[in-house]
Amino acid sequence: MTAPGHRELLLVTGKGGVGKSTVAAALTLALAAGGRRCLLLEADRRESAHEHLGTAPSGGSILPAGERTWLQNLEPETVLDRLVARRLGGGLLARKVVGSALYRSFAAGAPGLGSLALLGHALELVSGEVEGAPPVDCVVVDAPASGHAVGMLSAARLVREAVGSGPVAELAGRVETWIGDAERCGVVVITLAEEMPVTETLELLAALRAETGRAADLVVANALFPPAAEPVEEPVPLWVRRRRLQEEELERLAAGWAGPRAELGLLPLRPAEGLASALAERLAAALGSEGLP
Repeated sequence: MTAPGHRELLLVTGKGGVGKSTVAAALTLALAAGGRRCLLLEADRRESAHEHLGTAPSGGSILPAGERTWLQNLEPETVLDRLVARRLGGGLLARKVVGSALYRSFAAGAPGLGSLALLGHALELVSGEVEGAPPVDCVVVDAPASGHAVGMLSAARLVREAVGSGPVAELAGRVETWIGDAERCGVVVITLAEEMPVTETLELLAALRAETGRAADLVVANALFPPAAEPVEEPVPLWVRRRRLQEEELERLAAGWAGPRAELGLLPLRPAEGLASALAERLAAALGSEGLP
């Protein structure tokens, strides 16, 4: 199987609050440092990724964020409008369709359309089909929280079955084939070594298997306290007690997940102080055996 570092698409997901966006930025930087041309695609209207990459807010544009690194923030609705308009050939017909009440109702209510649009855009980026976009080898998607990740992977199939034919169905078919190829597309799950995040991570890993027939490529345990040197004198410092609790959760994670795992330490840095860059160095080292260039 192709290693995570050689995928064309990596969906990064995890329970809210585990540092998903930070690790997605770090993964992008690690891939770029390894020689790949990598774009971080963010769909959050709050636009936080630029803080990790040291750029201005994207506002929908593709911005350079360092050597072989780019950032783009997009709203799925906007991407869908562009994709549909382009497949209709542009012009008056496309503007009428996209502006019609029927289309707006369909776009707002059809399950999976937003995810399809985002993944369709990612596919077109790596295929060199986006006008004016830089050539990229890989798109890292800061995907929805873990409760929606499986739905994102199933979106193309659901839309194709619902629509049947036409430009949207054709795009859905392409995305479904692409997403279904585990050699080209992968999933990275972020967690904290705490009870609820680990429980939700194990549930997500099981759901991926059951509902999509695929496994995650990598599980990243984020924000770990440093191991304590033994013996520890009484009273035991708070961070040592926290580390011991984390080790219990890491053991539980390992018992339920035999696949590749990486661990990232808790760093006293803010996004603007190079947090993602510091994590990228540790992530690249951890993934060296998993095939980063």
